[in-house]
Amino acid sequence: MESLVTAMPGITVEQVQSCGVVGAGGGGFPTHVKLRAKAEFILLNAAECEPLLHKDKEMLRAYPDEVIMGLAEAGRLVGAQEAVIGIKHKYHDVIDLLRSKLPGGMRIAELHDSYPTGDEFVLVHDVTGRVIPPGKIPLAVGCVVINVETACNIARARPVTRKFLTVAGAVANPVTIEAAVGTTFREALGLAGGATVPDPAVLVGGVMMGRLSTDLEEPITKTTGGLIVLPRDHTLVRRYSRSWQQVSRIGASACDQCSFCTEMCPRYLLGHPIEPHKAMRSLVYSQTGESSVIGTQFCCECNLCTMISCPEDLDPKNVCAQNKRRLASEGKRWEVAADERRPALHMDNRRTPLKRLITKLGLSDFNNTGPLLPDSYKPQRVRLPLKQHAGAPAVPVVESGAQVKEGDVIARPPEGQLGAVLHASITGRVSSAKDALVIET
Repeated sequence: MESLVTAMPGITVEQVQSCGVVGAGGGGFPTHVKLRAKAEFILLNAAECEPLLHKDKEMLRAYPDEVIMGLAEAGRLVGAQEAVIGIKHKYHDVIDLLRSKLPGGMRIAELHDSYPTGDEFVLVHDVTGRVIPPGKIPLAVGCVVINVETACNIARARPVTRKFLTVAGAVANPVTIEAAVGTTFREALGLAGGATVPDPAVLVGGVMMGRLSTDLEEPITKTTGGLIVLPRDHTLVRRYSRSWQQVSRIGASACDQCSFCTEMCPRYLLGHPIEPHKAMRSLVYSQTGESSVIGTQFCCECNLCTMISCPEDLDPKNVCAQNKRRLASEGKRWEVAADERRPALHMDNRRTPLKRLITKLGLSDFNNTGPLLPDSYKPQRVRLPLKQHAGAPAVPVVESGAQVKEGDVIARPPEGQLGAVLHASITGRVSSAKDALVIET
């Protein structure tokens, strides 16, 4: 990576921290913490495997130099020997564009057009051939992973006050937008021409690993990667609306232990000790033994078992998630042996093609595009939650009524705790709200 790094002014970990950069793909882990590690590989996750999302591809088309620079700088900071961009093989134009600009020590890994190719564990295996041990992170096998927008934010080296996201589904014109952090969902939908259905519901972050929201006044945060708009009667909205009581009651009465959920589980196929069909037994028997559910702590909640695998339309993902959280609250962990994990021989044959996923989810009728709008959107009012990242909520450092400029620090994480700095995304006057700061011009 010397050819690029030595030609550029060095960005420091302290700069990344002061700019409030976090994982923009949904996790929100403070990036400066990742960049203090040492690793053999720095990987750019450009897989973007969630249906209908196009934000990463659009950013690579619009800002390839900044993304490459941010990846190179991240690689320099962690001491990586090689930088790799993981992107689906079908995006020929993006791959050709990037290859024309790649410096030495950086390459492209062309990935399957399947779900969940963008899962860190799957990505690391597909790019390096290494399997992250159960319960560990990519650093355990010499890798640090960042996503496209995070790399761009590293290169820009300025306060994170803008967010890129795709607005798709039941909207007039699916688009990718750049908007001030704190912009409402309603305003974002307006940039896509508005919803085409009355009383829409929104899947925030994606249809597979997102969450359901019906509040269009909710704000965009640093981790909002997409808004998928759907009619209230869509099957996905009904699924996300199920209560735990409904999930457990239906699962207990209808699961036939076919084990398809396990056979298609991406973590199981990587050799991890997770078997969702055994977790389903916990709904039926009061004492199934921890051996049946202890492996759920390794569930990545990709939702493939629920949305694709189960022929009975049950919800193994939520059963695994419930058990995972219960085990964590009880302090129970499976101490897995440190032996090398071997992926299943039939792993490639069990990948789920994205086209099949879109069809199965009832999304085929929606326009699967998301071109980037040329102008950044800045509203007159923003609501900035104090927790937009992994770790402790930020603590305000400005008083209600204070006048701030875009980019000013308005909240910091508690001393000595994991967190991220929060900046004003517009210029205006501050007022406080529960768990958030509001700024109005």
